[in-house]
Amino acid sequence: MQIDYPFRIDGRGRTALSDDDDHVRDMIEQLLFTAPGERVNRPEFGCGLLQLVFAPNSDALAATTQFTVAASLQQWLGDVVEVESVNVDAVEATLTVDVKYIVRRTRETRVVQFSRGTAP
Repeated sequence: MQIDYPFRIDGRGRTALSDDDDHVRDMIEQLLFTAPGERVNRPEFGCGLLQLVFAPNSDALAATTQFTVAASLQQWLGDVVEVESVNVDAVEATLTVDVKYIVRRTRETRVVQFSRGTAP
């Protein structure tokens, strides 16, 4: 068991925990939504996805995001997950990122989706 992300207190008044599958998803979420330079002891960590949310929505934004996400996952979580695919859709004011990966420890395939609105 791992500490849940985002940090919270469970119903018993203790630190909430998550199982291994949720922990891997939590690590991916932290990577995607941490801006490079945000972490003091690891300033190069992060994907900077939130910075792209405010860029004008376009196919170029989706392609840039897809490349950025795949490269960041490989660099920072390559020992934990094997990325099978990253799909990014930019539709109207919403950017959606789907990540399909294999958990290296269990060899199980997982798919996670993150969605954020963009500036008009």
